[in-house]
Amino acid sequence: MNSIVISGDVIRGYTDVIILRVLLENDSYGYEISKKITEMSGGEYTMKDTTLYSAFGRLEKSGYLRSYAGSSSGGGKRTYYNLTESGRNYYLDKCAEWEKTNEVISKFVVQFQ
Repeated sequence: MNSIVISGDVIRGYTDVIILRVLLENDSYGYEISKKITEMSGGEYTMKDTTLYSAFGRLEKSGYLRSYAGSSSGGGKRTYYNLTESGRNYYLDKCAEWEKTNEVISKFVVQFQ
């Protein structure tokens, strides 16, 4: 059986949803968010750092998340991100959009046995 690789084009439209989903649980910083994304996908998807950090800027500019300075247990500085109420609403809207998209696309996908 061939291993199926998810196209970056398919995931690209859901980058924000993926990040916001991780932040639903608690505030976090870039590296931890990246690790969590890989973990939650069962290792099937790893978000590139450039994609992650450009999304942080876009989401913050849109008011969907806030950043704040924090520190690591080793004393280093980290930037943490947390989900705003607007971000939570945007996430829920995108989840509803995904359900509808999945419903429509499923009509065109044939499952071969």
